[in-house]
Amino acid sequence: MKTTRQQQDATRRQIVASAVDLMTRQGFDGTTMKDIARAAGIGDATIYKYFPTKDRIVLGYLDDVAHQALADTLQTPGFTGYQLQEKLQRLTDAVLERLLADREFVAQVRSLARRSPLSMLAEPLAARQSLREAVASFLEAAEASGEIEPCDFKSLAGGLYTDYLAGVVTYWLADTSDEFADTTQLVDLSLGVLVQALRGGLVNRVLQLGGFVLRSQMARMVQHGSGLLGMLQLARQTLGSAPAAPSARSPEPPAPPPRRATRAPRTPAAAPAATRKKKSAP
Repeated sequence: MKTTRQQQDATRRQIVASAVDLMTRQGFDGTTMKDIARAAGIGDATIYKYFPTKDRIVLGYLDDVAHQALADTLQTPGFTGYQLQEKLQRLTDAVLERLLADREFVAQVRSLARRSPLSMLAEPLAARQSLREAVASFLEAAEASGEIEPCDFKSLAGGLYTDYLAGVVTYWLADTSDEFADTTQLVDLSLGVLVQALRGGLVNRVLQLGGFVLRSQMARMVQHGSGLLGMLQLARQTLGSAPAAPSARSPEPPAPPPRRATRAPRTPAAAPAATRKKKSAP
């Protein structure tokens, strides 16, 4: 009997869920494809019709998280009325909310990515493109409303955001502050600096001098975190006191950001005790 698309999707989700559970308890190396197939209730050969390797199952998990987080973001009541920083904050929060219950597994994924970066990047994630397009649409809306100066790099910005998001997740995994307060501050400050720079047209000029340098250095600083919060606070103060670039449009000041989910994320009540630990080491 031929399986329907809904049945295939359900089987795929079951494989991913089983893999996350087993790898959290047994580790990536200690879990086999046969283990995952049996936990998912499918045949040993059937699993390969969905995922050829364990690496691809991990990528499937990340893909699902990004798609779900984007859907959560776009379904936020009143989201279309949010300003640019609020939209980017909400999307970042949504990703962390989706990762929270599986934080120990995500730490393993991060270690795997450092150990075998090529295997993790060999196949592009469909969700990466969706995130790029979403960020580009956020910028287009901000530009159309006069909130920011005309932006010449909207498609590039989407790719930069996915790199930034990976850095935020790395920072979050190492965050031992109460209720992830340092991660909350990092997101608030870094996105605030970005939006202030966009309002003055500064980012266009910086990218003309060398987008690659900006991208690589930001990723390095986010991952290491040393002195980053202080630097971002200084940058925000400097940009906030600098005169804006001449413009015929005068955007209104941003509304107060919505409730920040990273301050006090809530673990589902039914989640295992292991997922409630907020201080898991990467």
